[in-house]
Amino acid sequence: MGFIEKLNKAIERNNSLLCVGMDPTRQVLPPGEDTFARLLSWAQALIEQTRDLVCCYKPNIAFFEQFGPKGIRALYEIIPMIPEDIPFILDAKRGDIGSTAEAYATACYQWFKADAVTLSPYLGQDAVKPFVENEEKSVFLLCQTSNPSASEIQ
Repeated sequence: MGFIEKLNKAIERNNSLLCVGMDPTRQVLPPGEDTFARLLSWAQALIEQTRDLVCCYKPNIAFFEQFGPKGIRALYEIIPMIPEDIPFILDAKRGDIGSTAEAYATACYQWFKADAVTLSPYLGQDAVKPFVENEEKSVFLLCQTSNPSASEIQ
């Protein structure tokens, strides 16, 4: 099932347009010494509390990368916690060309199993093409952002 069909079914089933961003910081994690275990516990609680209220989940990869290898490993372990019938958007904001874009697409779709990915298309079609070759996957392109300095380039 492709992203759009999966999303529409989740919207209908849960009567919701709510997308839950998953952006962990040390402050929101449960207490403990083991960062990996804290990330898993936080995500499991979030998913359990929202699974019947959402149409999708959107983990931001940077919030996991900030914890180093344990954070990336945690994200990899958290993804299967997301119910299979709820789409998962990997908020990666990737944007590069050629073999680098292909490598990013492989990582996002093959290893992280994303249904969709956020992209920064500044480098043009070359940055997007590897992400749209699979018709079952989708992308969200940054076009205009709301941060104060965005107008400097946008």
